Amino acid sequence: MSSGTENATGARDALIALRAEVGKAVVGNDAAVTGLILALLCRGHVLLEGVPGVAKTLLVRALAAALDLETTRVQFTPDLMPGDVTGSIVYDAHSGEFSFREGPVFTNLLLADEINRTPPKTQSSLLEAMEERQVSIDGKSRPLPDPFIVIATQNPVEYEGTYPLPEAQLDRFLLKLTMPAPSREDEIGILWRHAQGFDPRNLAAAGLRAVAGAAELAAAREAVARVTVGPEVIGYVVDLCRATRQLPSVRLGVSPRGATALLAVTRAWAWLAGRDYATPDDVKALARPALRHRLDVRPEAELEGVTADGVLDRVLASVPVPR
Repeated sequence: MSSGTENATGARDALIALRAEVGKAVVGNDAAVTGLILALLCRGHVLLEGVPGVAKTLLVRALAAALDLETTRVQFTPDLMPGDVTGSIVYDAHSGEFSFREGPVFTNLLLADEINRTPPKTQSSLLEAMEERQVSIDGKSRPLPDPFIVIATQNPVEYEGTYPLPEAQLDRFLLKLTMPAPSREDEIGILWRHAQGFDPRNLAAAGLRAVAGAAELAAAREAVARVTVGPEVIGYVVDLCRATRQLPSVRLGVSPRGATALLAVTRAWAWLAGRDYATPDDVKALARPALRHRLDVRPEAELEGVTADGVLDRVLASVPVPR
């Protein structure tokens, strides 16, 4: 077995163990954990949606601890300025010189909490960081750490005083993951842990340890890049995305960027499952989280109960699956 294959196998084992490690702090939500791992493998960003109190922040902190990565949380508010996120030029009275003070975006996992509560000017300040992985201030570009992903949260219930993300910015998120309220069994497990003394502010006391790091992520990304994608799989991705543009209930369908995102996470999913080739079933498994935020359902259709996930269910049922 070559050293590259051994490194890839070790990286896969480490990332699979990562899910169990995060489970020491977060009960349930295995799908969200897997989605964040896929985003790290694809260097993509995640929109995380769920009502308050379902452990969105705890999930990100636990993931960072289990990966030995740095994480920063920014609470997005109406008075947050772009410089509060990216950093700014400040004057040092002692030296008499101006210097750059890094903002919280200079981290590995940036938790942008309630991103839709800050004005568009501050939202757009994240665009260059998300797309170019750098920050340009005072005519100078400053690269961000690697890995770097933005995990932005939204409250799906309360919209008063919010600034919905425009389609152009939504399209830059690789995945939209949802964190529903836990099942009765999971909620009992959560309360049982708290009754036993679990403190979400002290993950080390919960036994959480780093089981993977930047080296494993780098090896995993190299392995994902070698996953084979046949013409029938690429054709299936294209057919699904094109079908979303032809439905009367949809005002804006999935763009070609959305198709490339679906293909990327399909390859990462296949590799995580232990294969070096992707299948149409892999595409179906990732279609909803990769595409749901890229669909703009017409208001009149929404009033009739049509949702983005419902549209995707219809598309997946109607587009022939290659065999």
